[in-house]
Amino acid sequence: MHQSDIRHYEGQDLEALSDMPRYTGWILEYFSKYTRGRVVEIGAGIGNVSVRYVDKSAQALLVEPAANLHERLKERVAHLPHVHTACALLQDVDPSLVAEPFDAALLVNVLEHVQDDAALLRHIHDILKPGGALLLFVPAMPWLYGTLDRRIHHMRRYLKPELADLLQAAGFQIGSLRYFDVLGMAPWLLAGRVVKTQEFNQAGAQWYDRLGVPVTRWIEERVEPSFGKSLIAIAFRPQ
Repeated sequence: MHQSDIRHYEGQDLEALSDMPRYTGWILEYFSKYTRGRVVEIGAGIGNVSVRYVDKSAQALLVEPAANLHERLKERVAHLPHVHTACALLQDVDPSLVAEPFDAALLVNVLEHVQDDAALLRHIHDILKPGGALLLFVPAMPWLYGTLDRRIHHMRRYLKPELADLLQAAGFQIGSLRYFDVLGMAPWLLAGRVVKTQEFNQAGAQWYDRLGVPVTRWIEERVEPSFGKSLIAIAFRPQ
């Protein structure tokens, strides 16, 4: 979430992601081992990711600073007594909700919105248990930055060495860090750098989820890509 305005977020990208269950499921398969304990999700949006794992977590705190998104998020998990939500930036969450350290912290397409990403990572490090996991998904390849990135207030896209340095500087030990969704680079480049569209194409997202995701997933499960539209990381607070 862009820190300059936490009251409202249009969320067009979140609506598109809600129509991509294969894509979201693929991301969460990387993290599933670590989302069963006490989890904090930062930038939970309208709960597109949250609703796919919170049933199996022991406890979950879903943090979303945009009030309009938080209302929808809160409604979606209201029936789950072990899940709490907070409408705030992480540093402003009620201290009682973060007093007990977490087993895992999850951020899916969030860190790129934060002006001081290093400070946020240090804060997350401090609220994790020793051995706790940071589960991180961010956009990659700065040369892909285009109109869609600007439309949804991305402040940056990351390279693998840069993200590794950032995680280590915040005190994390990297368990895995790899590029993700190599085929997704083409439609993002076309839309954001060639056509320079200002709107997300939900129909296009649905088609890519049905056709593109199974193909690129099949490829990447066999050969680790040396580039991709995103980066996915699992890092740990040292014991």
